Amino acid sequence: MRAEPFGAWVRLDDDTLVAVDRPLAQRLGVTPRDDDHAPAPLEVHVSVTSRCPATCDGCYQSAHRDGADVPAASLRASLDALAVEGVFTVAFGGGEPLLRDDLGDLAAHARARGLTPVVTTSGLGMTPARAASLRAFAQVNVSHDGVDGGYAAVRGFEGAAVAERAIAMLRAAGVEVGVNHVLTQRNVGGVTAMIERARALGAREIQLLRYKPAGRAASIEYLARRLTPAQCAELGATLRSLADGLDGFSVRVDCALVPLLAAALPDAATLARFGVFGCEAGGHLGSVRRDGTRAGCSFDDGDAAEGLAAFRAFVAAPPEPCASCPLRAVCRGGCKIVSRHAGLGFAPDPECPRVIAHHAAAEPS
Repeated sequence: MRAEPFGAWVRLDDDTLVAVDRPLAQRLGVTPRDDDHAPAPLEVHVSVTSRCPATCDGCYQSAHRDGADVPAASLRASLDALAVEGVFTVAFGGGEPLLRDDLGDLAAHARARGLTPVVTTSGLGMTPARAASLRAFAQVNVSHDGVDGGYAAVRGFEGAAVAERAIAMLRAAGVEVGVNHVLTQRNVGGVTAMIERARALGAREIQLLRYKPAGRAASIEYLARRLTPAQCAELGATLRSLADGLDGFSVRVDCALVPLLAAALPDAATLARFGVFGCEAGGHLGSVRRDGTRAGCSFDDGDAAEGLAAFRAFVAAPPEPCASCPLRAVCRGGCKIVSRHAGLGFAPDPECPRVIAHHAAAEPS
């Protein structure tokens, strides 16, 4: 349990995180905080390596075959510090984390410090023995960007079979599995088929991720890969149709997708059904880079201290049209990685249809 001004965060035995109000926190033996402190993150993304054999076209970390692992001692020190701060979940990423022989040991170290570890992998290098060594993870998320050629269209090579073999090995080892699915112009039309495939493979959830201009994706090619307004509207209609009847399987969207769905899913309550927590970079979300410095999210490659302060300041007092937007509490201004790539600094997401309409209305006729 962790005391907060509103009451407390409580993690249950199954790793579920629950927010409780002040009276219930006090009944549980937690004294709520009275100061207006900057909260420690609930989840921190920890980069463990820059090595990866895949060299995907749009890798947000620019990982490559000749990269380097973060020293194990440095990672253990970071995990110890995060535990002391009151962080609940640590998400290991790369590069390709499976290239580390000590990945399972790092998860066990996190568990021993009271942290809940998860990890994202392409599945490259997965074997039955490696799958069994990952049982300390609460969930292993496997990247799978589409069936019927969708994977190759996004990543530049066909790795769907590798991802599906990895999922099968993890499920056979008793490890819970999620699927991470990056959406671009080239594969968004297959999202329903991908959701059905993930369910058939035994995954417990799929998270739909926006293609973001970071790492190798921060190029002119980004403009040809980002979702079009028409595709965003169609995606919103698809999600509405899937919202009921999934029989325990979860479909989630990452916080960066929220502004793109603003026209099709126009109320905060509907968005909340897809596990949206808003852009919490620098707030309830943080990251530890390979050099040990902190950032607002794993896509943030700017100045660490300046970035954290800018994330928090923008969310606290965003300009129009975010200031008066009914989705502000959920969206929190959209993706600042996108706005910075567009040369706008920390600003309302320039690809949000509400932002586009706002600027169009302000232009002289």
